[in-house]
Amino acid sequence: MLARSRLIESRLTPNAISITGLVGNIIAAVLIVENHFVLGGVAFILGSLCDMMDGRYSRMSGKGSPFGAFLDSTLDRVSEGIVLTAVAAYFAQQQDDLATGATVLTVVGSFSVSYTRARAEALGVECKVGIASRAVRVVILSIGLVFAAGELVPDLDLLEPAIYVMAALTIFTTFQRVIHVRKQLRALVTQADL
Repeated sequence: MLARSRLIESRLTPNAISITGLVGNIIAAVLIVENHFVLGGVAFILGSLCDMMDGRYSRMSGKGSPFGAFLDSTLDRVSEGIVLTAVAAYFAQQQDDLATGATVLTVVGSFSVSYTRARAEALGVECKVGIASRAVRVVILSIGLVFAAGELVPDLDLLEPAIYVMAALTIFTTFQRVIHVRKQLRALVTQADL
């Protein structure tokens, strides 16, 4: 409790945590491009933890702002996009067209998952449904990176399967959210007609 109290009273801002997360993910991307997957996975995990903690810290400390919330969401998308771009570059280097395409699809799916929630909330509909939340995507990609290219465990490469799973789950979650929002908006129209 004392450590948390000191942290809240410190000069640390949620925006500084967001930017630290971005830097961690940039480091992860560089390491991935250099085929240092375990280190890249660790950097990705640490950067993603910052991405996930900044909002909570903002609420706990009372240091949040509308711009901070906007910055947090924006940097989360940029961070995820940078790391997935590095993964796509790795697969392209390996001349693995299917995995490269699946990684691009994962980027589109990840952004769609986030966009559908943001757009739904702008319409007044809560939209947290779906399998592939940010936390789930981070866990899957972390496992894929740490166990990539047999670097940690010989003959074990989970990066490509992780990307295929992420591609499928993000597209599925996008459809889940579209259907959810459609139902919620129809219910709102029906209530307004009564």
